[in-house]
Amino acid sequence: MPVIVDGHNLLWSIRDSHENEESVEDVELCRILGKYLKLIGERGEIIFDGIGPPDKSGFDNISNLEVSFSGRTSDCDTVIEHKIRASSAPRRLTIVSSDRRLRDAARLRRATTVKSEVFWKDVREELGRKQRRRNEPSAKRQGLTESETENWMKFFGLDE
Repeated sequence: MPVIVDGHNLLWSIRDSHENEESVEDVELCRILGKYLKLIGERGEIIFDGIGPPDKSGFDNISNLEVSFSGRTSDCDTVIEHKIRASSAPRRLTIVSSDRRLRDAARLRRATTVKSEVFWKDVREELGRKQRRRNEPSAKRQGLTESETENWMKFFGLDE
């Protein structure tokens, strides 16, 4: 999976940002990331510390994103380090974390690293562009209908 995200690190980064006044919880974050990954045509994995909530059904059916938890006996950083070491193509990986330990592990295998706050900014900007594109009138992309064209031709005296 090309994008591996340190879940709690990203959540804390979002909460600490001064520009972001909304509160994002883990399930909502995963849904946002799923939309982003689908939009850019990538797949990813987000890993959280611990065992997660008892009811994990909120994490089901999120496109392009696999959600996992480190468990009781490990932590997210260790799980991600293992994934970096185990990767047969580490240069294709993008590791999202502001944690120095993970960034160093990624650099050793020449994986790309992105700090959490930078990644979140990119996610918000890309999804914002999608929203602006969706608000455009369909006629802008589809063009005029035949009858609309005839009306304009008549209006400008070009129908002859």
